[in-house]
Amino acid sequence: MRGLALIIALLTLMLSPPPAVAQEAARLVPGASALTSSGGGWLRGPPDMQLRLTLTRAVPYRVFLVGDPIRLIVDLKDVDFANAKAQDLFGADLVPAIRWGHYRRGWSRMVVELPGPYRVASAGLRTGAPQPQITVALEPVSEAEFAPRPSAATALRDLPAPADLPEAPITEGLVVALDPGHGGFDPGAQAGGETEADLVLEFALDLRKALEARGVNVAMTREDDSFVALEDRMTLAREAGARLFLSLHADALPKGQAAGATVYLWNPASDNRAARQLAMRHGRDDLLAGVDLAGQDDALAGALMDFARTDTQPRSENFARWLTSRMALMGIGMHGRPVQGAAFAVLKSPDMPSALLELGFISDDADRANLTNPLWRARMVEVVADAITGWARDDAARASMLRH
Repeated sequence: MRGLALIIALLTLMLSPPPAVAQEAARLVPGASALTSSGGGWLRGPPDMQLRLTLTRAVPYRVFLVGDPIRLIVDLKDVDFANAKAQDLFGADLVPAIRWGHYRRGWSRMVVELPGPYRVASAGLRTGAPQPQITVALEPVSEAEFAPRPSAATALRDLPAPADLPEAPITEGLVVALDPGHGGFDPGAQAGGETEADLVLEFALDLRKALEARGVNVAMTREDDSFVALEDRMTLAREAGARLFLSLHADALPKGQAAGATVYLWNPASDNRAARQLAMRHGRDDLLAGVDLAGQDDALAGALMDFARTDTQPRSENFARWLTSRMALMGIGMHGRPVQGAAFAVLKSPDMPSALLELGFISDDADRANLTNPLWRARMVEVVADAITGWARDDAARASMLRH
């Protein structure tokens, strides 16, 4: 009997399936993944977009849209993003922001902030390629057609349910300071019979109308052909309670040196030659702007300003992403490096997010033609207005998440 029992035990052991081996988490292949756009343009509207995620093995996934702000959510089972950086994904500059990371046990999440309303036209997993690939196709839609997932506000963990959200529109009480550069005895750059001061003032007045139509309060540093000192521009914005300061310019540089819209953010260490040239033109003798730190020790004042910028600088950078992504989607021609740093005086104040937008360079023939084209200006006004309101919604959502 003992021999029979031993034989049965051996047969059972031989016929039993091998113990399960824990499967290694799938990984993203960054070099074979991308966010791309097609079609669109400043006359045709936003383009279609396609997200391709190549993985080391096939995994279950789900895709949906949420609102306030508008985002594409991609949940992936058993995927480890490891050391891959979202900002390095090819095409990441087409949208305001991309984030990814661990979501909950066994799942990772990718969040793509979209510059406007879209719908998921299709989503699928292809396993026949050398490596599995998830493809999500997005098509632009109107605000009325946008259909986010029900209870979108709870799609991200720890956010309040919709009933707990304030009913007031996100733009209620929002103040934006628009700063048309130059003016008065300072006409700014001049070319082709046009002056920078006149062009940016006309644009700023049109942008004010577009923002006010969206419920945004606008503070203008000048409303006519008058000169306002640089430190006074920041003071006017601060006194109005501005949550964002946007300076508007259309400068001139030596032929062939710069063309296309460019966004500048505060960076006193910038060694860009063009930025230095522009800073000299913008600064003149008014190089002290921002909070009044008279009587403070220089080291202490610098430390206080640097501390304040730990909040405002990332918010300025986020606004730049919203603005450049909207311009890209609407086919607005941009500089080869659309976001740059510079030590412009109007960006020096540490107590509010600030950016300087070069609408184009008046010294460039194509840019000057755009600046004087009513159709282009109207399109650019919509782009900037959409970017400001989109950024404001996102900024408020981020502040809400920090409070929670």
